[in-house]
Amino acid sequence: MQADLVFRNGPVHTLDAARTVAQAAAVRQGRIVTVGENADVEPLIGPATEVVDLAGRALLPGFQDAHVHPVFAGLTMIRCDLHDAEDADEALAAIAEYARANPEAEWISGGGWSMEWFPGGTPSRGMLDAVVSDRPVHLVNRDGHGAWVNTRALELCGVSKETPDPVDGRIERESDGTPQGTLHEGASNLVARHLPEPTPEMMLEGLAAGQRRLHSVGVTAWQDAMVNPQIQAAYQAAASSGLLTGRVVGALWWDRERGEEQIPELIERRITTGRFRTTSIKIMQDGVAENFTAAMTAPYQHGCGNTGLSFVDPALLRGYVTQLDALGFQVHVHAVGDRAAREALDAFAAARTINGSSDNRHHIAHLQVVHPDDVPRFAELSVTANMQPLWAAHEPQMDELTLPFLDPALAGWQYPFGDLLRSGVPLAAGSDWPVSSPNPFEGIHVAVNRMIPGSAQPAFLPAQRIDLTTALAAYTSGTARVNHLEASTGTIEVGKLADLVLTDRDPYAVPAEELGGTTVLATYVDGVRVHGS
Repeated sequence: MQADLVFRNGPVHTLDAARTVAQAAAVRQGRIVTVGENADVEPLIGPATEVVDLAGRALLPGFQDAHVHPVFAGLTMIRCDLHDAEDADEALAAIAEYARANPEAEWISGGGWSMEWFPGGTPSRGMLDAVVSDRPVHLVNRDGHGAWVNTRALELCGVSKETPDPVDGRIERESDGTPQGTLHEGASNLVARHLPEPTPEMMLEGLAAGQRRLHSVGVTAWQDAMVNPQIQAAYQAAASSGLLTGRVVGALWWDRERGEEQIPELIERRITTGRFRTTSIKIMQDGVAENFTAAMTAPYQHGCGNTGLSFVDPALLRGYVTQLDALGFQVHVHAVGDRAAREALDAFAAARTINGSSDNRHHIAHLQVVHPDDVPRFAELSVTANMQPLWAAHEPQMDELTLPFLDPALAGWQYPFGDLLRSGVPLAAGSDWPVSSPNPFEGIHVAVNRMIPGSAQPAFLPAQRIDLTTALAAYTSGTARVNHLEASTGTIEVGKLADLVLTDRDPYAVPAEELGGTTVLATYVDGVRVHGS
C-alpha cells in the first residue's frame, strides 16, 4: 500500500532511545510506517504520494512546549501588542497609535513591554497619561508578572494611596504613597478584575492566532500553563470544531486566594475533548526575581531583608499537592527562586510519603535559582525539571535587574541545567511565550551556548551548558513524557503519529553558535501540513 507522504535523502533525526539517524521516512493515514534508507521507502511511493526531498535539510520530531500561554499571547496579538517595540519610546508610540485606531475601545488593554526599558523596571502612569488620558489603560508586562496602568485606570478602580498592598503583590508608589503606575504580581488584579471579559469569539480568535504562531516554529503539542474557565471553553470549542490542531494539556489554574475548597470544581473541569485534556493543575508558588517577589533562601541585596514571596503557605502547599496527587492530577509548579523550588519539592515528597509513587509526572517550571542540595531531589522524587532555556544568558533583565540584587551565592546557582542533567533529572523544555520567544531553536541555542543568538556577551555560567541532543530531546520526547504523549509522539518511530518538523538545515551540521538561526520550513500534525507550503 502506498504512503501518503515520504521524506527521503535525509538526515532524519529520530531522537529515539538509540539516537538513530535515518535517511528516509514514510507516513500513511497519519502515522509513521517506515523509517530507514531511501530504498525502504521507494516501494511506498505511488501516484498520490507527496514526496519531500530533504536535500541537506533535516526532519525532526515535532517540538512540544512544556510551559506556554498561547491563548493569552494570541489575545495580546489582536489587542495593543508591544512585543515588537524595542524601547519605551516605541512602546508609547504603539500605544498612541492603537488608541487612535480603536476609538470605540472602552479600555486600552494588551501587553508586551519589557522592564529594562524603564528606570528600575517600573514605568509610570504619567508616561501613559501623556498618550492616553481619556480611557483606562492596562498593559501586562512581557513576563506576565506586573501591569502598567494610567491614572484613569487607577481612578476608575479605586486604587489610591490608601489602598494597601495585597498579600501576593506590591503597588509601586510615588514618594507620597500615590500609586506610581506599575502594579507587581497580585496587585495587577486590583485593576485587571475590572477589564471587560473577552467574548468567546475573541478567545477563539486568540487561540487560533497563538496556535498559528506555535506551528510556525515547529510546535505540535504543548501544555498551556494557565487555563481558566474561559480559556478552557475556547479549547473545548476548538477541539470539537476541528480548529485545534495541536495536542494540548491544559493546566487548570490554582486560585491562590482560595484553598482546598476549589478542588471539587477542578475535578468537575477535568475533561478530554479531542486533542485537549485538562489533567494538570498549575500552582504559582512565587513571582520573579526582577521585582523581588521570587522566593529565595537569602535576602535580595539592598532589599531591607526581603526574601521574596511564597504565594501559597508551604504547609498548605504540601496538603494541596498531596490531595491533588491522590486524585490523579499532575501538578505543575511555577518556582523561580530556590526557596520556592524547595517548597515544591517538599510538597512532592509529602505526597509520595502519604500516597506512594505515582505516574502523575509532576514538574517544576522556570527554576532560575536552585540550591545545590535540592538538585538531586528532582530525580529522587521523579520530578521533571521544566526548563525555559532562553532565559539562561546575559541580557538586560539579567544584567541590570537581577545580578545586581541577587545574593552572590544564589547568582551562581541560576538555571543549573547541566547539574540537573548530570544528576539524572528528567528534563522538559518550554518557552513561557509570550514572556519570551516561542521559537525552540532560540531556546536550544541558549541551552547549548548559554548566550543569546548573535550576542557578543560571554557565556552565562558555562558549566551549565547541555549538549544539542539533550536540548532537542527536552523539546520533544521530554515534554511528550510530561504530557503522557510519549507512546505516540516525541520521536520518529514506526507506529507513532506523524507530528514532524522540516528545518532549513541540519542542526548537527552547523556550528553551535549558528543553531539559533535554524528555520522551520514546514510543520506536520498527523502527517498533515499545518505550517509551510
